[in-house]
Amino acid sequence: MAPPCDVPVGVITGADVLKLLKHGEFIEARRLLSKGKRSKLALRAAPPGSSVGDPRCFDMDNELTLRPLSMHGGTQPRTMAMPSPHSTAPDPAGLVQGPGGNTPDRDTIERGRGETAREHSSVCNTVMEAAAKFNSPVIIQASNGGAQFMAGKSIKDKKGAAAGAVALALHVRQMAPYYGVPVILHTDHCAKKLLPWMDGMLEANQAYYDQYGEPLYSMHMLDLSEEPDEENIAICTEYFKKMAAMDIFLEMEIGVTGGEEDGVDNTDVDQDKLYTSPEQVWSIYEALSPISPMFSIAAAFGNVHGVYKPGNVKLSPERLAKAQAYAKEKLSSDEKNPLFLVMHGGSGSTEQEIGDSVAAGVIKMNVDTDTQWAYWDGARKFIAEKHDFLQGQIGNPTGADAPNKKFYDPRVWTRKAEESMCERCGLSMKTLGCAETFPCKKPESGSIPMWNFAPKK
Repeated sequence: MAPPCDVPVGVITGADVLKLLKHGEFIEARRLLSKGKRSKLALRAAPPGSSVGDPRCFDMDNELTLRPLSMHGGTQPRTMAMPSPHSTAPDPAGLVQGPGGNTPDRDTIERGRGETAREHSSVCNTVMEAAAKFNSPVIIQASNGGAQFMAGKSIKDKKGAAAGAVALALHVRQMAPYYGVPVILHTDHCAKKLLPWMDGMLEANQAYYDQYGEPLYSMHMLDLSEEPDEENIAICTEYFKKMAAMDIFLEMEIGVTGGEEDGVDNTDVDQDKLYTSPEQVWSIYEALSPISPMFSIAAAFGNVHGVYKPGNVKLSPERLAKAQAYAKEKLSSDEKNPLFLVMHGGSGSTEQEIGDSVAAGVIKMNVDTDTQWAYWDGARKFIAEKHDFLQGQIGNPTGADAPNKKFYDPRVWTRKAEESMCERCGLSMKTLGCAETFPCKKPESGSIPMWNFAPKK
């Protein structure tokens, strides 16, 4: 188990995210000194030829796995997820990467990944359950569609998605301390047409910050990759100024992630846009770094949303390495990976691809499709096993008058879905190096206030 970190459990802030990254550097440096060389994390072996998307390897929908850092203490419960420096790459490098690089200290940071989930309280609870079970920080992430689902599909109000995002955050903030791990609250792709959604969330963040001294969300993502680079960077810069003032970490995207997700269809996008150049990445760093170090860049390197037949997706993590080398030269830095990079579309990726990406400075990976399947698979297996008990309210193989409520009660089959997804999340945490990096610190029963609405002193 990793040594303790002063980041509190429960939902954490952008500054705490940086602390986790820095602590990751310390862990990796200590690990390298003790072993005298880099060593791989012992993972459960996957069947020959299987990919990360194979349920036999690991499944995690809407989750990110950051390198878990061990954190203790903190009177204010918070929650977060972070990358780990230990990966299954041939030459694993470390944790979630900080503003620096892949040097021994930063290796730990870069390897970090965090599990993220979205859409409803059951999924949120499942991700936090997995984080506690496998001793890992975690990311819970909401897309615009997921936030709208949280609000209710029948709600047509233009602020419905923002309200749903707030509701999700309040649920996680209320329950996260009970799970005893750091949780990062994050929102996914916000395209230009969805900026009113972001505005609503920032309004809520500001109100929460004014009352409690910290933002409602830990991180937000702006995805203006469909816009010209100049416009993309300009808008991100203005929003980042607002976020940084509230201690919120920014993720931005440049270059297009292929596939389709949450109503954004890039299946027919120009292939050239699936790959971001080092110069593009550097232009972002130049614009955002004077504001705050709390930002990451989702640079495209052929990644896509969804799971596809092997061979249909060509990832080029070496392009990320080139972006790091370019920035390193510009900064005259000693760090191997001076940039925080993000990988979208992690479902279906092989362990080798993930390992190479982490070695190139990826600190966060999104896995959505795989965990969706894991959730459904748990329910599917229960329905198949209990088929004869699910054909009516009364009557089953044990008797014509026997009640079936204990089988069709949504809490029963939903729990089977949660158990399946929890294990899938755990497998992702192990594969990404997060497992056993933050010892779960569950509070003494009854010690957490049922409600904590008073402003901080």
